[in-house]
Amino acid sequence: MNFAPLPTVDAASVPGDALVLDVREDDEWVAGHVEGALHVPMSEFVARFGEVTEAVADGRRAYVMCRVGGRSAQVTQYLVQQGLDAVNVDGGMVAWESAGRPMVSEHGGPAVVA
Repeated sequence: MNFAPLPTVDAASVPGDALVLDVREDDEWVAGHVEGALHVPMSEFVARFGEVTEAVADGRRAYVMCRVGGRSAQVTQYLVQQGLDAVNVDGGMVAWESAGRPMVSEHGGPAVVA
């Protein structure tokens, strides 16, 4: 079986008003994430799939992100198979931080990639 190439984009190219879907676990999210991102941990993804489809209901593209790109690649592939417009953010939050993109934390301290 042949799969289409996974759509990817580098962190520096994600639009500022993009719908970022963060599939990391809660502890990673608390340490640092993209402000305004939709947080649906991969471990809860199937149960919370409705939240994702609701967020992209208007045809918005989902920019899927994890720590380095492995989990988000799996989620992106699933979303594309469901007919949704999704791209994997290559390098994930590590690349986001390296590109100097803004991050926020849930603990009041500086945001870090955990």
